[in-house]
Amino acid sequence: MRVPLVMVLVLVSAASVVSAASPASETEMEARLKELYPSTRISAVRPSEVSGLYEVTMGRSVAFTDPTGRYFVFGHLFDMKEQKDLTAQRLSDINRIDFAQLPLQDAIKTVRGDGSRKLAVFSDPDCPYCKGLEGELAKLDNVTVYTFLYPLEGLHPEAKGKSERIWCASNRARAWSEFMTTGKLPDAPKCATPIERINQLAGSLGINGTPTLILQDGSLIPGAASAAEIERRLAGKAAPIKAAVTPRLKGD
Repeated sequence: MRVPLVMVLVLVSAASVVSAASPASETEMEARLKELYPSTRISAVRPSEVSGLYEVTMGRSVAFTDPTGRYFVFGHLFDMKEQKDLTAQRLSDINRIDFAQLPLQDAIKTVRGDGSRKLAVFSDPDCPYCKGLEGELAKLDNVTVYTFLYPLEGLHPEAKGKSERIWCASNRARAWSEFMTTGKLPDAPKCATPIERINQLAGSLGINGTPTLILQDGSLIPGAASAAEIERRLAGKAAPIKAAVTPRLKGD
């Protein structure tokens, strides 16, 4: 594993700063940071594995700060002796989604085999990666796939209309499969759809791209994945997810 020299230098610099600062309790640090950055959603603060550095959870992201709250490190913390990415594991934990709380009635349900293994996918009918993923999902057996129609209108202006027609079809699962494999849309009447609710759900879960898979254990697979990779994840054998975005601090 190789760690960029700049990250090492930043951590060394941070360590020299924090050595001169007074340590604070988790409660004190959280209050201090909320006062300094009132527009930032700070949900948890705890000591990190590095003496003098605090781990700060901001929504679905993690950063590190010194006791003053002035200096921040955005990136991953590595244990080089154990060859572990400590931040990736933490991100995996805080980004887990309670599968049981998903509104599955708003999803298209497709059952293969005995349907014993469950996963959900946020998908856009005009997303080429989503079409590729459908081919991979078709290779899985004994699964129930819940597809949330999540058209990204900024990228695919016609996706919402297609999603509505698919949802309003008499057999949604078949309509979805046919469109994603052949491009054939059903002649469906207008009906009420859950698309706006799904947009809000995606925002609340921090999902902003398609495809995104959610496994029953609450872990995510952002982007397209092969059937083999999904099988590994379903078996709990894959590595935790990596950070996708660098958070920004906002003052007044």
